Amino acid sequence: MDMRGFQQYKEQSVNTMTQGELLLLLYDELVKRVTRAELALNKEDYATLDASVDRCLDILRYLDDTLDMQYPVSGNLTKLYEYFCYELNRVKAGRNKAELARIKPMITDLRDAFREADKSCNQQLEASGEVHAAT
Repeated sequence: MDMRGFQQYKEQSVNTMTQGELLLLLYDELVKRVTRAELALNKEDYATLDASVDRCLDILRYLDDTLDMQYPVSGNLTKLYEYFCYELNRVKAGRNKAELARIKPMITDLRDAFREADKSCNQQLEASGEVHAAT
């Protein structure tokens, strides 16, 4: 398979995504990496655990950096992202399964909430005729 073609396809896919789709892609990757960290911790594969947690921290920092602070919810999200970073650092430092098991559903619930919000916004836009289905 031609890797350049695949790379171009990936870039084109990302470049044509809506902001909501890009946000959900980040949250999906965050959940994937938390799950990978959990599996690595259970297998005592600490190199994979550390890499997965580091990637989670990168994603959370990016999400925090891109918040529009003119909205009150952004302050709450910042605090939540800081909390997740703190707990993930505790997981990494202490190989703490209980902490990881406690925050994973919170991260998943946050992703699901953003998915529902994006879906609701898209339905409202379609109802008002502002979005046209791609053919």
